[in-house]
Amino acid sequence: MKSGLFGFLFIMWVLMLAGGGIAVKILESISISGFDEFDWFFESIIKAMVAIVLVVVWILILLKLKNWIFRKEIKS
Repeated sequence: MKSGLFGFLFIMWVLMLAGGGIAVKILESISISGFDEFDWFFESIIKAMVAIVLVVVWILILLKLKNWIFRKEIKS
């Protein structure tokens, strides 16, 4: 039981650290022009949407992993 739980925690931290780095690299490079004074507004909306999608993907990955680990532990 402990190895499954520790594995889950390890992967969770790896996903959080890698995700933060990916989010910074992706979101940093987004730049929009052509809307005059509203460039910052549209950039912010797009960056927020990308960040929300990445968080949802990480949560879904962790949920699948958690379910797989705990099903494996229950069977054994």
